[in-house]
Amino acid sequence: MTATDFRKLALALPETEERAHMDHPDFRVAGKIFATLGYPDTSLGMVKLSPEDQHYFSKDFPVAFVPVKGAWGRRGATFIHLELAKKEIVRKAIQAAWRNTAPKRLIGHIVTGFVNPRRGC
Repeated sequence: MTATDFRKLALALPETEERAHMDHPDFRVAGKIFATLGYPDTSLGMVKLSPEDQHYFSKDFPVAFVPVKGAWGRRGATFIHLELAKKEIVRKAIQAAWRNTAPKRLIGHIVTGFVNPRRGC
């Protein structure tokens, strides 16, 4: 998984746009951030998961998915070590973060189930 792959996965979701936040790229739907790239260093992506989704991703893929420290992490913010993550699992995490952030009118635009990585999308 590369930063370019991460960017393509995020931008493939409906009404997603790339902007910059604190000098690094972020990905937004309806103006709200659901993922970032390259912070605090270029080897990382970040997705805003639900705490439940964060639990499953970090438990099943502990080398690649690590909760952010502090309050953000307790709310589901999760770092992804890009070079250690498989593309299909990152796709599921990005989709989960997008669904958690997108307005209800957009949710039906992607067809996925519960994102528990054990069950798949």
